[in-house]
Amino acid sequence: MMLYVSTRNAEEKVTASQAVLKGLAEHGGLFVPEEIPHLDVSVEKLADMSYQETAYEVMKLFLTDYTEEELKKCIRNAYDEKFDTSEIAPLVKAQGISYLELFHGATIAFKDMALSILPHLLITAARKNHVTNDIVILTATSGDTGKAALAGFAGVEGTKIIVFYPKDGVSPIQQKQMVTQKGDNTFVVGINGNFDQAQTGVKQMFSDQELAKELAAAGYQFSSANSINIGRLVPQIVYYVYAYAKMVKSGEVKNGEKMNVAVPTGNFGNILAAFYAKNMGLPIGKLICASNENKVLYDFFTTGTYDKNREFILTSSPSMDILISSNLERLIYRIAGDSAGKNQELMLSLQEKGEYTITDEMRAQLTDFYGNFASESETAAAIREIYESAGYIIDTHTAVAAAVCRKYQEETGDGTKTIIASTASPYKFTRSVMTAIDEKYDSKSDFELVDELEMLSKVKVPKAIEDIRTAAVLHKTVCEVGEMQHVVKQFLGV
Repeated sequence: MMLYVSTRNAEEKVTASQAVLKGLAEHGGLFVPEEIPHLDVSVEKLADMSYQETAYEVMKLFLTDYTEEELKKCIRNAYDEKFDTSEIAPLVKAQGISYLELFHGATIAFKDMALSILPHLLITAARKNHVTNDIVILTATSGDTGKAALAGFAGVEGTKIIVFYPKDGVSPIQQKQMVTQKGDNTFVVGINGNFDQAQTGVKQMFSDQELAKELAAAGYQFSSANSINIGRLVPQIVYYVYAYAKMVKSGEVKNGEKMNVAVPTGNFGNILAAFYAKNMGLPIGKLICASNENKVLYDFFTTGTYDKNREFILTSSPSMDILISSNLERLIYRIAGDSAGKNQELMLSLQEKGEYTITDEMRAQLTDFYGNFASESETAAAIREIYESAGYIIDTHTAVAAAVCRKYQEETGDGTKTIIASTASPYKFTRSVMTAIDEKYDSKSDFELVDELEMLSKVKVPKAIEDIRTAAVLHKTVCEVGEMQHVVKQFLGV
């Protein structure tokens, strides 16, 4: 059976379902598989599989204490008509690059790929581990996770979900999506602060033993829907395997030929999933890590020093406005030789000084990665140029990856076939996208721009956007960073 170990304590080992249920390990560690399993089905077979069948072949290797029946039921319930295409994650080619569209789910962002299955994995895990408490999902969002988690957990019996978001740090459409969320078990709170402060506040509540006791006495226990939950990471591996198999099927690459992957990166989960896929034996060449002007990861890959002591910049790609990339810890643990002690030392340095530097031996293991960033003007230029030359409209986050991918190709001359993880629908960021194409659009309202975008892109307005045009605002709570625990207790009646 596959066991999971904490990145900060080698003694803490749990099963897959326990790791999903807990979300975060004790003392702030993250759960990682003791070893990364190898794909045990051929690419030829995968090429003929549906998304759901591919998901089972990948996830069964990681979630080994779920029965075949349980896992297939979770997959069936997740990847259904909530997605507006039967392919779930289609590939679209523009300018010789394949865009892996990960935004066809209920909230039109890639977070749906994992958050549509997480509630099912979690409730199955709770039953399996004889948990009688209600599960309280506590999450911080930089824009997309929040709505996707709310949509996943709304109305799920035995759960409540509380989402904190930076009040002035998400797009108007992202905010409207969250504050109009229905469901008695949902609670959305804007904080007067940035995403990193929201995430830190959530992590502190997770590690507060006194709070855990108070909640348990009231019949509750916390779990996480953030990308730190292994139940988020494992489903993300699936779409890279699926994409490669489909590239082989279409003749885009030969079986065994490498493909590069470019990923717009904030919390590091999405690109880490590609790294895990590569380690499972998928022929991935370079992992192109694309940052926006909050280029903490670019600086890390360039210098070996991770330093969050810098100005926090609000950009047109808000889901990447992050200075503490939580999932990077899983990579650090790995390149430290799976040493919880070494990783703990570096994470303590990050907590106390806001920075850490890895050793030369560790840096030598990062050759799979290429890091760069795109400025705001480069991001806008990428949107405009791809629209003008290919008639294809991408969102701001995908544009960061497209701009960085081009820099990589120009710097290295590497002609390897590439997929770009297209992480959100352009409809989610209409103003930034439309004004990048032509500044004349800036005078129109956000919802007028939705109609303009439909005309330009010839892509129907997604249901997620139509639904919020007239939806009532149901969540009006705003709090200071220091009041987060208080509002959680108030909502739960503790």
